[in-house]
Formats: sequence, structure tokens, C-alpha cells
Amino acid sequence: MELFWYIVLMTMLVIYVILDGYDFGAGIIHLFFGKKEKDKKAITNAIGPFWDANEVWLIASGGVLFFAFPTLYASAFSGFYLPLMMILWLLIFRAIGLELRGQIHNRMWEAIWDKAFGISSLLLALFFGVALGNVVRGVNLGNVVDGVSTHEAHYFFLPLWNPSFSPHAEELGVIDWFTLLLGVISVVALAIHGANWIVFKTNSDINDKLKSVVFNLNIVLVVLVVISLAIWHIIDSEPMLNFINQPWLCIFPIIMVVGLFGLFKVKTFKKHGLGFLCSSLFLFGGLASTVASIFPKVLPSTNTINPDLTLYNVAAHEYGLSVGIYWFAIAAVLVAIYMFIQYKVFSGKMDDVGYGEH
Repeated sequence: MELFWYIVLMTMLVIYVILDGYDFGAGIIHLFFGKKEKDKKAITNAIGPFWDANEVWLIASGGVLFFAFPTLYASAFSGFYLPLMMILWLLIFRAIGLELRGQIHNRMWEAIWDKAFGISSLLLALFFGVALGNVVRGVNLGNVVDGVSTHEAHYFFLPLWNPSFSPHAEELGVIDWFTLLLGVISVVALAIHGANWIVFKTNSDINDKLKSVVFNLNIVLVVLVVISLAIWHIIDSEPMLNFINQPWLCIFPIIMVVGLFGLFKVKTFKKHGLGFLCSSLFLFGGLASTVASIFPKVLPSTNTINPDLTLYNVAAHEYGLSVGIYWFAIAAVLVAIYMFIQYKVFSGKMDDVGYGEH
């Protein structure tokens, strides 16, 4: 039963990253490449009808985490309290940046909310990548100091960074050179993803430029991915153990590589949706590979005093997990209907939507 809910949670998080990821990426593109007003409108039109619905997947994932894995929920939300509050404020500023920009037609007003939207999107992509880095690296569960656990085994708290900026320090920070690397990978990957979505959903003049941006950023992404794989063994002594023991898991890295190298063909694709499909494959394959590499851990311990948090020692009682399946089935059907209708209604190009205009 724990495994079922683990798969459900991971699936929802991957859907969230793919859907809201193109929103973050569009915001990054808006920040750096939305120079003309018509380009800015094209970008906001591409994501306008979708961004708020996409964020529902984050809320739903939090609900499943709270219901199915309450110990992990309590541990993560206390330990990552500071960055989670920052993410909350970034989500707020990103939303109001989209909604308030068109309220007053004044250059200074529009410039302020353009920056709020773009910078918030950039930092959200960075922080979510850093969060993934923390899960891979692990945390100091129990706040062990000099070999003594100062708190209960599932508790931890992290400052934003530590003086050494090292992932091997006893007192870890949220940001170190390893987690920052994954944060930068997230920014580049989601910028590519957002650019592909804009090309897919608009006929904007900026699209040809964005195809070149995707190609160039993909070179950077390949280099960063190779570097991260090369140094992974510094963080985990046996990062490929699960893939060796369960060879079928290699399907996930293969999917990632297919998506990554498919992005190099984005300039030649006749169907605009193929670029978005490739970046989606990369995100799915990369996240699934990361999850598979640490399974069954959900939050590794960096000390030898307290054990890792796994899906088995953080799960709720089996009775509750069993009953929840019935409610989940109802919710899943409703969400599927809602998403189908939304994406059906707003299928095709979005150039004439006029999102945010007043």
C-alpha cells in the first residue's frame, strides 16, 4: 500500500513539474527575451489560461503527502521552513505579476510587474532544483552534533547555507555547491521547456529566435548534466546501485537521454509540439531516474546515528491508506475530466487570447 501511494505522489509531482514547469520557463523567457510588447503578450497568452490550474497539482501533491506520509510531511515542512516560505512568496509575486500588469497602462507599472513575474519564475525554478538536490544529498536528521542526536530522529532544520558551502559539512545548509548545481540545471531545463511551450502555443515572431535559444541552452544543459553525473558519486558512494540490481529502471535514464538529444532537432521539427514533447521526456526521465536512484529512501540521513526516512517508515497506517484509495479514485476522475476540458477548450494557438488585458 505504501508503494502505491508513493507512486501516486511521485506521479503527481512529475505532472506538476511538467505543467507548471513550462509556466516557470515562460517567465524566464519573458525576463530575458521579452523585449517587445508583442513578444511579452505572446508569452503571457501562451500560459494565461493554464498557469493557475497547473499550480493545483502542487497543492494536491501536498495533500497526498500529508495524508499518506505524515512523518515526511512534518519533517520536511519544519526542516525546510525558510525556503518554503520563500517559495510561497515567490508564487504569490509571480501570480500577481501576471494579474496586475494589465490593470494600469503605465510603463513603470508594467515594468515592475514584468520583473516580478520574470524574477519570481527564475527563482522558483532555482529553488525547486535546489530542493531536489537536498533530497538527493540528504539532511542531518536528528540534528546530530559531535555524534549526539540533539532532536528526535526525523527532525532537522537547515539554514539557507553554511559557511563552508559544502554538501559534506556536519551542519548543512539548503544551498551548497551541489544543490546549487541542480538548481542551475533546473533553471536551464525549464527555460527550454517554457520556450518550447511558447513555440507550441503561439505563432509569434519570437518563435524562430526561441528555437535557437532552445538549441543553445540544450548544449549548456548537456554539459551540466554530464558534470552532475560525474560528481554524483561524491554525494552518494553507490549512485547506480538500484539500476544495477534492477536493470529495468534504466528505462528512465534512456527516456531522459532521448528527450535531451531530441531537443537538438528542434529547429527541424515540422510539428511545433515535438519540442515540448522532448523537453517533457527529459524532465520525466530525469526526475524518475533521480527517484529510482535513492529508492526506497525519501529523505536520506547524512549521519550514521539516525536512519534514512523511507516510504515504509514515514507512511500512515495501512487502514487509512486503504480507505483513501476510494476517495483518490473519485478525485482522479474529476481532475482528468477537468484537465481534458480545459486543454480541449484552449487547444491550438493562443495568439488571440489577450490574457491580462483590461
